[in-house]
Amino acid sequence: MQESLIDYGFIRTAAALPRVKPGAVEFNTRESLNLMRSASEQGVLISVFPELGLSGYTCADLFQQQRLLAGTEEAAAELIAASREIEGLFILGAPVQRRGRLFNCALVIGSGRLHGIVPKTIIPNFREFYEARWFASGKTETGAGNEADFAGRRAPFGRDLLFSLPIGGRRLSFGVEICEDLWALNPPSSDLAAAGAELILNPSASNELVGKAEYRKELVRQQSARTLTAYVYASAGTGESTTDTVFGGHALIAENGSLIAEAERFRRDEQLLVGDIDLSFIDHERINSTTFSASESSIPYREIRIEAEPPSSKSHNLARPLVRNPFVPAESGDLEARCREIFAIQSAGLASRLAHIGCSTAIIGLSGGLDSTLALLVTVEAFRELGLDLKGIKSYTLPGFGTTSRTRGNVEKLTEAMGLSLETVEIGPASKLQLKDLQHSGKPEDTAYENVQARQRTMFLMNKANMEGGIVIGTGDLSELALGWCTYNGDHMSMYAVNTGVPKTLVKFLVKYVAESWAGPEAAKILADIVDTPISPELLPPDAEGNIAQKTEDTIGPYELHDFFLYHAIRSGGEPAKVLFLAKHAFADQYPREILLSWLKSFYRRFFSQQFKRSCLPDGPKVGTISLSPRGDWRMPSDADAELWLREIERLS
Repeated sequence: MQESLIDYGFIRTAAALPRVKPGAVEFNTRESLNLMRSASEQGVLISVFPELGLSGYTCADLFQQQRLLAGTEEAAAELIAASREIEGLFILGAPVQRRGRLFNCALVIGSGRLHGIVPKTIIPNFREFYEARWFASGKTETGAGNEADFAGRRAPFGRDLLFSLPIGGRRLSFGVEICEDLWALNPPSSDLAAAGAELILNPSASNELVGKAEYRKELVRQQSARTLTAYVYASAGTGESTTDTVFGGHALIAENGSLIAEAERFRRDEQLLVGDIDLSFIDHERINSTTFSASESSIPYREIRIEAEPPSSKSHNLARPLVRNPFVPAESGDLEARCREIFAIQSAGLASRLAHIGCSTAIIGLSGGLDSTLALLVTVEAFRELGLDLKGIKSYTLPGFGTTSRTRGNVEKLTEAMGLSLETVEIGPASKLQLKDLQHSGKPEDTAYENVQARQRTMFLMNKANMEGGIVIGTGDLSELALGWCTYNGDHMSMYAVNTGVPKTLVKFLVKYVAESWAGPEAAKILADIVDTPISPELLPPDAEGNIAQKTEDTIGPYELHDFFLYHAIRSGGEPAKVLFLAKHAFADQYPREILLSWLKSFYRRFFSQQFKRSCLPDGPKVGTISLSPRGDWRMPSDADAELWLREIERLS
């Protein structure tokens, strides 16, 4: 069976920017028709065109000419009729006469029908805008039975129209606001969202001024975040009159605060900006937001039920950003800023805890791996914030059966370069004694052999903290907690866990950030080698050459996959089929489908079976949109059954 985006909760939308000439209705009609057909060919469900695009926005006093108004109405009739043979819905801009007044309107058309007419509410009449000279506000146009005759059809008319259509076994609700409506103190889209609209479409004509594009982009992005909607915005292009203003054709598609797509401004040819909207993610965010559920619309909306079938099921590549490392910003500038902020949150959290309990001593075990290195760096920064003597940081390296000279050497060199104390405590003898007491063979044949070492380390650190009057700094990260890759009451436990909100794929970038910002040249070299060291708990003996033999990702799978699964399954609430679908797109050139499916199954099994470890986590700062702490975000029964999820994965096999 051919895959469809709708099967995974996506719909395809578009902001259409046709070439336009003010007053050239026939030309504008042809250009719009061409883009309607192009949108349909690309499987677009709903397309929005610029404000007053059929007549041109800059017609000024020509809007008082009946020939222009009649010609535009004839053009609308032509496009409505043409839509009978074109799949999809289209939002077109046109002036509409009604009861002796002229309205700046959006026409919702499709399947040969005019489904509704939405008048603009906020009519700008300041600086370069003179719309009140020609257009009336639609603010009072509400109520049952409010209809208009236009383009040879009678259709619902008003600002209180909420449209819906069947798609993927559910109904999609969408609403329309026009240009300045978005800039208002209380945009109509806020009420539309409260009434159930998941998608907002905005036909606009926003002229270009220095700095305005960034403001406009933030406005669209923020409104999509505030309303938990997808927002598609299409503004008039360069074909409009340049008598006093210039229009750049700015088109934007945003979803819940994230920019999905943006058109190139000032292009002189037509553009069709396509973006796939994740409706299931919007649903997930809404049911998880009590703020949204408490919101109420200030007006009652009329539901306009459209029964037209959506575009034919087609297989597409995703028209939206999809990155392999969703926790890691792609842009270097954004990445540096993100690392700076996360590191600040971690260190501020630890500093506050130390200050609250009046503690100036921190106990930390260093393995030479990424996590304990990051925890050490966070601790150093926290001590600096509080003006504490760095001698209060008591570092210990606790070599066991699998410790290599590389990791041990990096610990020794790093603490020396940073002027920190370090004590080496061999845990091998104590671990062997414990194995003997357990009547264990002493051979690396089960998890007891490994976990004895992990618990021995934690026991030493806890006891040392009691002796020194300090607290044990936890090192485990978010990814390890998701998979349960920690020893219960071993590295699982601490007195404050600074890394619990940081996924593994982000840890190395935080370490790099410190290396490049304030660690100093000697420490930076060592940090670079730590970043390059294979991830390992080092609980099994090294190989014959003394190198790390036990590599974590060989056992549990690549962290880049598990972090991807964690984000899309837990953060976004995606079903296994959808997570696999996304993973295939993101990792198509790296992992075959069967490998992705295998590790996805492992992820769900481990995530469900290891909840008991997350239910009793020590305190630690939440730094991103996901935390697995029962106090910070995630609450789940320790005995929750994974059958529903695993059964779907079996079906996918």
